[in-house]
Amino acid sequence: MAYTYGYVRVSNREQHEDRQLISLMDKGVLKRNIYVDKQSGKDFERPKYQELVRGKLRQGDLLMVKSIDRLGRNYTDIIEQWKLITREIGADIIILDMPLLDTTQNKDLLGTFISDLVLQILSFIAENERDNIRQRQAEGILAARRRGVQFGRPQTQVTQEFLLIYTRWQEGTLSSREAQELSGYGPDKFYRMARRCREMDF
Repeated sequence: MAYTYGYVRVSNREQHEDRQLISLMDKGVLKRNIYVDKQSGKDFERPKYQELVRGKLRQGDLLMVKSIDRLGRNYTDIIEQWKLITREIGADIIILDMPLLDTTQNKDLLGTFISDLVLQILSFIAENERDNIRQRQAEGILAARRRGVQFGRPQTQVTQEFLLIYTRWQEGTLSSREAQELSGYGPDKFYRMARRCREMDF
């Protein structure tokens, strides 16, 4: 007996999968047969995806996915997984947002060629968009840094009080332990602040 499964992916736990779930259930996929991952699509090392493909999907079954980027975002990996599902396992795939990506239709040589060609184009677009997002993020960070925006944890300011402690420690009138106790810093933070003082030529 053949089964129909659905696969849903959102990039993180703050995103909602409702839209994808509704689309799949509207096509008749039972909710218990829908597998959901909440992580990046950069590769296929996702627990629910692996459970579905390695543990459930059999020859003659059907896998439905809302869109190609929900399946994954790495061009090469998408092609490999497509071949694994359709050729090695012998299951069919339907990408709901792209009717040409429906292996239940046109199973002749021309149909397979068209499906594979469309898959490669869309997979390339999905990965290219991911690269574009990374580039836009990098450009945005660079522009913000040029405007003076600081990233990461704010640095603790070197106070006049710490400078006096640092100077006495450097002169040898305070031990490291005494200097840490007076500053109120633990060893890691004390030496980090001391390094900043050196860099500032104090």
